[in-house]
Formats: sequence, C-alpha cells, structure tokens
Amino acid sequence: MSNRFEWTRVMHETKRRHLTVLRTELVAPRMQRITLGGADLEGFASLAPGDHVKAFFPDPSVGEIVTPVVVDGRTQQPEGPGEVIARDYTPFAFRPDGENGPELDLDFVLHADAAHSGPAASWAANARPGDPLIIGGPRGSRVPPRDIERAILIADESALPSVTRWLDLLGDTEVVGLFSTLDPATPSYLSGYAADSREFRWFSGEDRDNRVAEALAALEITEGTLVFLAGEAGSLIPLRRYLRRELGLPKEQVDAHGYWKKGEANLDHHAPLDPSDPD
Repeated sequence: MSNRFEWTRVMHETKRRHLTVLRTELVAPRMQRITLGGADLEGFASLAPGDHVKAFFPDPSVGEIVTPVVVDGRTQQPEGPGEVIARDYTPFAFRPDGENGPELDLDFVLHADAAHSGPAASWAANARPGDPLIIGGPRGSRVPPRDIERAILIADESALPSVTRWLDLLGDTEVVGLFSTLDPATPSYLSGYAADSREFRWFSGEDRDNRVAEALAALEITEGTLVFLAGEAGSLIPLRRYLRRELGLPKEQVDAHGYWKKGEANLDHHAPLDPSDPD
C-alpha cells in the first residue's frame, strides 16, 4: 500500500501550571474524571488525540508535590526530601470559558483493589475540591491527516480518553472500535458517542486481548483506513507487527502507543513500542 497520510507537528509553549481540583465525577466503573482549574490554564492548548500532559502528584512521605529541576539542560530529581511522582495523561477536554474560568478534565483509571493502587490512581480516588496538582505540557501536538476515510481504534481503559478525542475529530467518518477492558461495565464511558457510522466492540475476560487480535484480523484495511492502537504495551506489540509486517502498512497509517506496561512503573511512552522494530 502507498502512503497517503501526512501528519502535522505543532509545538506549544511549555510551562508548569499550578492548578486546583474543582470537582470530581465517576464517569464509568473505575474511571474518575478530575476537573482542574486555575489562572495558569490561560494559554493552554491541546490540538490532537494523542496529546498528553505530565501530571505531578504529592509525595505522601512529605505531603507535598515535588517537581524536577533543570541542571545544565537536563531534568533531574531535586535535592532534599521527597520524590518526583509524575504520570502522563491525555486531556479529555479543555474549556477556556468554563463556569469557573478555564477548566481541564483528566480521566483516571482506578484500581479495583485500592490497596494495590499506584500513587496517581490513589490520588484520583481521594481527590477533593481545592487539592493542588501541577501539570506540564503538552509540549506539542501531532495533528492527524485530514483525508481519513475510515478509522480503526484499538484501546484499553487507559486510552479511552484518546478515543473520545479521535471520535470528536473524526465526526461522521466510519469508525470501528475494538476495546479491551477489565470491567465489563466500562462501555458506559462511551455511551454518549454512539452513531450510525460507528461500531464499538467491547471485550472483557481473561482472553480479551486474543479476541481483539482475532477481530482485527477479520477487518479489511484499505489505503484510506487509519489504525490507532494504545494501551498496555505488551498486548499491542503483536497487533503492530501484524499491521506493519504482515499487512505492510506504512508507519504513518499505524498510530501505536504503549501507555503503560505490566510490571513497569511510569513507562516512557516515547520509547519504541516494539524494541525489535523501532520504526
């Protein structure tokens, strides 16, 4: 297949924004929406579904947010007590003219077992209005091409905010969604996004990733079809290999991102998803 997709890179002003929680809402089982506000949101921009902000959370050992320092052009842990605790999140929505000024929504996946929650999920589960949070970014937006005739969106819970951004961008474009989720009630997250041009398939249970792979293999992928896949890195590698190696799709047609990885804290999602095939 020939390459017909051209992506555009738009860079943004980088700054740390000191925000506070305005309100919280459980928008689906294990999905908590945190609405943030503050004057520092002036000038915030997020133009693409794959955008992310880096959120800095309080270190429970010191009771405050610790942020990195830049020394000789390099970001590093500051001296003194406390640890930098940061995770990346796709903005669900930004409203420059919200009821209380600029508002930013971030959606967090909560753990079924609170005792095994990481610091970000624990913070989100217990966040209350007035709690502080610091964010940085997005540093830039990779804006998708305009001539997408059809899209296949593959995601787990962690990537559903990106899916909503894709759906907003694609409008009436034909979409097939293949979603692997731990909780079978998670489909309620996209209840407001149903349309005649969209087909959502949800997979839960122990074999959910295999069923997603089987569903993908049964789909026809034309030159005008863009494939987005994001979520747990290990589960996405065989899907990307199928698309890039077996089908021979160009890299611009397969937008793949590992948002997290089993057994690894704070995965660098900028790193190649498949180390054996970094292209």
